[in-house]
Amino acid sequence: MSIYIDDLNWRYATKKFDANKEVSPQDLQTLLEAIQLTASSYGLQPYEIIVVKDAALREKLKAHSWNQTQITDSSEIVVFANKTQITSSYIDSYLKDIAHTRGLNIEDLEGLKGMLESIIMKLNPEDQSNWAAKQAYIALGNLLSAAANLRIDTCPMEGFDVAKYDELLELKEKGLTTAVIATIGYRSEEDTTQFAAKVRKSKEDLITKL
Repeated sequence: MSIYIDDLNWRYATKKFDANKEVSPQDLQTLLEAIQLTASSYGLQPYEIIVVKDAALREKLKAHSWNQTQITDSSEIVVFANKTQITSSYIDSYLKDIAHTRGLNIEDLEGLKGMLESIIMKLNPEDQSNWAAKQAYIALGNLLSAAANLRIDTCPMEGFDVAKYDELLELKEKGLTTAVIATIGYRSEEDTTQFAAKVRKSKEDLITKL
């Protein structure tokens, strides 16, 4: 078995974190770089990442997360907030990044700009937001894998009040909304879930080769 597959077998959705253990700044930086390097459609990365460490804020978020203890006992909460609308200015900013990074003239990217606007700008705001949220979930998957590689525990979570999260994190003003969150840290010895056998579809039921 490869080390990577071993890492994935090791990880599980941690239900109880050890509140006395924190992710080191170096490891947190590695996780954030993994998120930064995540693939996204057209490379647009239509989301932002908010790392919540503040204890008082996490207590408020917990009240809107079915009082799940992961919110306050983990080392940090990683919030994936997707753009609610993809604007022409957002696309222009992305194209400027491409031009700067690759040493191109912005005029060389007119064809790409036209293609992006013709595909994305024709979507209504709801469809744009849904598309952007899907991109955020790709980044979530990368975080889970990277954390497992570092033997850092995670719990991806959808059990929260989106509107309250958006309000407490002041996301609406930024044109963002909470797509999904993940708590990161280290499992408590009292978390019995860690001893449960991992249940997944068999390869035969999951995979079709044509």
